[in-house]
Amino acid sequence: MLPEAQGPRPGPSAPSAPLEPTLPYDAGAASSDPTPSERAPTRLWSPQRPAPPPSPPAAVPPPPSPPLAVPPPPSPPAAVRPPPARVAAALRAAVAALGRILQRKPRGAGPRPPLRPQLLRWGKRLAIAFAGLLAAAVLAFFLVVRRYEADLPTTAELKNYNPPQVTRFLARDGTVLGELFVERRTLVPVTEIPPVMSLAALAAEDARFYKHDGLNYLGMLRALLVNLRSAEARQGGSTITQQVVKNVLLTHERTLDRKMRELLLARRIEQELTKDQILELYLNHIYFGHGRYGVEEAARFYFGKSVRQVTLAEAALLAGIVKGPSIYSPRVNKERAEKRRAFVLGQMREKRFVPAAQVDAALAEPIRLAPEPEHSDELAPEVLAEAERALRKAVGPEARYGGYTVVTSIDPTMQAAARAAVRQNLDAYAARHGLVAPFVRKKGDPAPFQGAPRDQNRAYLGVVTGADDARGTLAIRVGAAQGTVDLRSERRYNPRGLPPSRFAEVGKVLRVRFAGEPEAGKLRLDLGPQGALVALDARTREIVALVGGYEGARGGLDRASHAHRQPGSTFKAIVYGYGIHARKLTAASMLETNPAALEGYKPGNYDESEGQSPKRLREALAHSVNVAAVAALRDVGPEAVVAWARELGIASKLGADLSLALGAYEVTPREMAGAYATFAAGGVVQEPVLVTKIMGPRGEALPLPARPPPRPAMTAAEAYVTTDLLTSVVKVGTAKQALSLRRPIAGKTGTTNDAKDAWFVGYSTDIACAVWTGFDDATPLGGGEVGSSAALPAFIAFMDKAHAGRPATDFPEPLGIVRLPIDPETGALAMPGQENAVEEVFLEGTEPTGVALPDPSAIGQGILDLFKPQ
Repeated sequence: MLPEAQGPRPGPSAPSAPLEPTLPYDAGAASSDPTPSERAPTRLWSPQRPAPPPSPPAAVPPPPSPPLAVPPPPSPPAAVRPPPARVAAALRAAVAALGRILQRKPRGAGPRPPLRPQLLRWGKRLAIAFAGLLAAAVLAFFLVVRRYEADLPTTAELKNYNPPQVTRFLARDGTVLGELFVERRTLVPVTEIPPVMSLAALAAEDARFYKHDGLNYLGMLRALLVNLRSAEARQGGSTITQQVVKNVLLTHERTLDRKMRELLLARRIEQELTKDQILELYLNHIYFGHGRYGVEEAARFYFGKSVRQVTLAEAALLAGIVKGPSIYSPRVNKERAEKRRAFVLGQMREKRFVPAAQVDAALAEPIRLAPEPEHSDELAPEVLAEAERALRKAVGPEARYGGYTVVTSIDPTMQAAARAAVRQNLDAYAARHGLVAPFVRKKGDPAPFQGAPRDQNRAYLGVVTGADDARGTLAIRVGAAQGTVDLRSERRYNPRGLPPSRFAEVGKVLRVRFAGEPEAGKLRLDLGPQGALVALDARTREIVALVGGYEGARGGLDRASHAHRQPGSTFKAIVYGYGIHARKLTAASMLETNPAALEGYKPGNYDESEGQSPKRLREALAHSVNVAAVAALRDVGPEAVVAWARELGIASKLGADLSLALGAYEVTPREMAGAYATFAAGGVVQEPVLVTKIMGPRGEALPLPARPPPRPAMTAAEAYVTTDLLTSVVKVGTAKQALSLRRPIAGKTGTTNDAKDAWFVGYSTDIACAVWTGFDDATPLGGGEVGSSAALPAFIAFMDKAHAGRPATDFPEPLGIVRLPIDPETGALAMPGQENAVEEVFLEGTEPTGVALPDPSAIGQGILDLFKPQ
């Protein structure tokens, strides 16, 4: 405090008056001080300012002394007004002190201190303050970085990049049968990606990619200014490295926390990966719309070819899509895509990535898109299910990451022919039995189901209760449950697309099946039977076609491989084949056809005209005489036939009794096709195969389970005799319709009791095929339905397409075959010159030795003829 603020110092004998708070001026206070108007103007500070006049008695003021720290006077109570003189003195003292601080002069008069030392002192103070602030900022930044680095994801995932890929299932010719994927992606090494594709991506997203260290600071600043100017996030400043970090290691959320992690990781992976590795990650991971990830899948989808084959214009188009697939996809907006392509090409010109002449040519090139790929799941869904199981068995849990290529033995042309044949056959059945809309009530309609339906795996008879044309649904009551049928998914029974109100009359009883739990109320029509077809290459035993049902939906039942049904008379070929193999039967063996001649098991014959007399084995097989087959089984032994069936590849449970001859024990169509293929292949047994090769994500071939080597089950001559017998079924027997194929065909029809199952199994020199038709719940097919009407037509339709362009070839006759004329009535050797003699084939050593005796009546007639006048 300045001396002037201390006021007059009292003499030594004068008592000190208490210091009272005062205001500068109080009109009501008793004071001798002049009023403000009487005061002279007072400057804030001046070195020449005289000391205030001393109070009486006069005294010489003491020399200046260091200011005393006098505490400010206490604030007066609100009701007390302090004397103004002391307040004014205090203010003057404060102003003087402030001036002294500003001037930094010692108390008292003297020259102004030099400015340079003051500036140096302030400079040092500011430098120290700035250094402190900088150190604090560095420390804070270090702590923030350490905080984010503490839980950053590791970049090891990028070094061992293994994203979800597409697993493809191929036919034998490379046709894609189906795909399995979480994300539709196929990895391609950066060395196999053409330069135009890489350069186009750089031009569109990050032209300085090979120059920066992961962060483009100028780009980030430019994006910040643009976004601030527009008050929204309109432009991103992310480099390709940052995009890889965001897409592979982080999420897409827009937060400061995620951005900090992205910046740190971008710098880290730039130190751990090469630029080419980062670019490869980017090109294989980015999204191109329509469910396609990576440049390979994008090129296949938009242009129908590998990325290895794209042109400059196509590469620019692909690179332009990345910014906004839903906006710039040429399948969404071709004009917008073309403008975006022009921008990318312009960037490539500006950055001198490609010559200007090439850019001009690319700009003039029209956009040519490949046809959008169609879903081909309906072609071979049964194949996809089995091939997927084989993949999982071969590679284990790694299969879920995808990237594999599974090659099957399926011939796509034959597969399509097989599907069409099964559907045409079942549609023909529906037409024969009136199972085509519209459905109206009839007197003979069966009674509907009564009660509470609980089994979703069985069919029910329900009553139509209403129709909703707007929703395309049909309301059906099944006992106590109410459900609906979506006719939009019932093309099989509604090929003309009739509305529900016209499809079925209210009150009509229809056969339905629950699509899930009965409580859900979702129904499917189950009006007609199902069918299955499996075809094998007779030489390699590779499955060339596999159809498990009419619908052809993934996840459906593969009846060709897994439906166990009674094979009926098709099993007779195995019984007779064993008799030939065991040398216990020949083509000329006479077999009993009269049921009364059997003991114990006495089946009837389908044709009641049979059974009047014994028949040769060839005739009995051609006309499917049941009693003859049972008699043959009795002679050769049921146990031996069961073992023989095992040799032929039938693994299903078989009983060693006489009903085996008529196919009473259930097998699969696939087993029957394999057994018949043995006859076609000259007696060699080989396990049918569907998956022929599995390749890993890098194209490496993976080991498959060892396939059992081929083994002979019978000699070529035995197989030839069996085949020759089966050709009689087509030539003169129950399968004469197959003559329309105009090539040698061997096979056998089959029909079970009540026509619950209808079969035809047959083969040519090239292909063995089995066809089955029936209801899943073994409902009878109906009157007049047999193997020749309900299964054989599908066989003929398929084999006709499968052999298109192939020459007709006969079954080759091996060594060990003897052909002799025999008497058709007895099976013995024919007499010389016998007019009704027929040629028969025998294994060498099994031919008959006796000669047929002439008919006595014929002999007598011949003698009489000698005496007739000429």
